[in-house]
Amino acid sequence: MNKNLNHFNIRVYGIFENEQDEILITDEFQLDTKMTKFPGGGLKFGEGTIECLKREMLEECQQEIGQIKHFYTTDFYQKALYFKDHQLISIYYKAKLKAPINFKISHQPFDFNEMKNGNQSFRWVKRKNLNSPEFTFPIDKHVATLLKEEQN
Repeated sequence: MNKNLNHFNIRVYGIFENEQDEILITDEFQLDTKMTKFPGGGLKFGEGTIECLKREMLEECQQEIGQIKHFYTTDFYQKALYFKDHQLISIYYKAKLKAPINFKISHQPFDFNEMKNGNQSFRWVKRKNLNSPEFTFPIDKHVATLLKEEQN
């Protein structure tokens, strides 16, 4: 029996746009690391991808979402950064936040008092100002580039 089993790590993210052509991003401190990414998280066994995104938004910011439409699924190999022998697959949906917005919108990155695991803040960034190097993870960097190209 092969003890070097390979696994898939599936993540689901939301691309939330507002009327000012801004995209919601999150700044988090997780695994003792500062991260800038799109909102979302890991798919649980037995859960659908849209169900995952809805759950993640309720967990992270007590926010309901709607008008969900697939935008992008990873189409290249990406080794998972935090898990040995795991391939990362990320699925991105464009969606809308249902009114009212139930969480604080920050105007600066990492708008929390201390770098403590689990701390998170959200901010809007103009689509034209999305800067792929600002994102922590390779697939998010790619999606940020796709979003900027989409506006052209």
